[in-house]
Amino acid sequence: MKFTRPNHSSSRPDLSMPDVEPRNTWLLITGIICIAAALRAPFTSVGPLLEMVRDDLGLSNTLAGAITTLPLLAFALLSPFAPLLARKLGLSNLLMLAMLTLSMGILLRSASGPAAFFAGTAMIGLPIALCNVLLPGLIKGKFPQRIGLMTGIYTVSMNICAAAASGLSVPLATRAGLGWRGTLALWFMVAALATVLWIPQLKRLNTGSSGPVRSGAVRVWRSPLAWQVTLFMGLQSLLYYVLISWFSVILGERGMTPGQAGWILSLMQLAQLPFTFFVPLWAGRMKNQRLPVIITSVLFITGILGVWLGSTAFMALWAVCIGIAGGFAFGLAMMFFSLRTRTTQEASELSGMAQSAGYLLAAAGPALFGLLHDAAGSWNLPLALLAAASVLLFAAGMGAGRDKYV
Repeated sequence: MKFTRPNHSSSRPDLSMPDVEPRNTWLLITGIICIAAALRAPFTSVGPLLEMVRDDLGLSNTLAGAITTLPLLAFALLSPFAPLLARKLGLSNLLMLAMLTLSMGILLRSASGPAAFFAGTAMIGLPIALCNVLLPGLIKGKFPQRIGLMTGIYTVSMNICAAAASGLSVPLATRAGLGWRGTLALWFMVAALATVLWIPQLKRLNTGSSGPVRSGAVRVWRSPLAWQVTLFMGLQSLLYYVLISWFSVILGERGMTPGQAGWILSLMQLAQLPFTFFVPLWAGRMKNQRLPVIITSVLFITGILGVWLGSTAFMALWAVCIGIAGGFAFGLAMMFFSLRTRTTQEASELSGMAQSAGYLLAAAGPALFGLLHDAAGSWNLPLALLAAASVLLFAAGMGAGRDKYV
């Protein structure tokens, strides 16, 4: 039996789904956009405020790195179980539960001392893990002819809110007088809005209803191609979360004010936006995805070497290189879940595997980065290791980009 890829070449962006009214389709798209918008801001808002949080709570750099590590560990632990939970509870119900949990975690994180902060941070990671795994499968199942377009919409929505969170965190904390607690708690409103706007899907959306568990998960974990996708996912996540956590601190030690560093971090994420939309569309039409993998690795290496060895006068340029590379990498990682599989279930299983093992790899990054800085007394060794990770990303991507199925 011959399998063919969906045709992405239609001139009109027809987003309709079989047997679903157009109004309900647009309600679903709106719900996906709002959930996506809530998934990264809880992380990206922390980086520019990391020194404030660290000093106020009396944390070491290693513990400060764990602020990002804890949710990533939650991603790693929960991701493999997300498809099974969706079959048991129903996909729409599980996503609603995830948004409610995310809202409570954001509030708990800003409640009081270090214990509440880390408990809320861990709580934030659990619902994001579920959404990260389930949304690519939902897109593949509900928009099979528009996977690239919908993946682009999903990733752009996520990164617009992420960039806004990075750029606004310091002004909100200092000029608006909210402090780091009020600023981090502010993103509760995004998660709460996503919760409210997902309510119409509770009866309409039946994807992920209970059904027999197939053996596809076992085959996915035994597939060399699936492990290459997983390594690509993990390395791009490691690069992203390390830079989100520590880029502002690095810039501060290079002489920038917290406000300047926050906007450079925001610029890095804004540079991602057109590419998180464009790359899935482009990659979905290609026979293989090796060319965008090459572009991704070259830009990552250029940007990281620039931050490490280049002039601070060109820091905006290095940030843009890293941002574009991140847009390429994240868009490719999300597309690999669909392009390397034949069915919705396989896409969810591959997504769960890649985000579990991949985020376990990424979880070590921020804390290790801070630990290496504390031990070496500079950022030289940590940045050298990030450059090496970019080379490994190239190797994994060249395998994951082949025109094959898991």
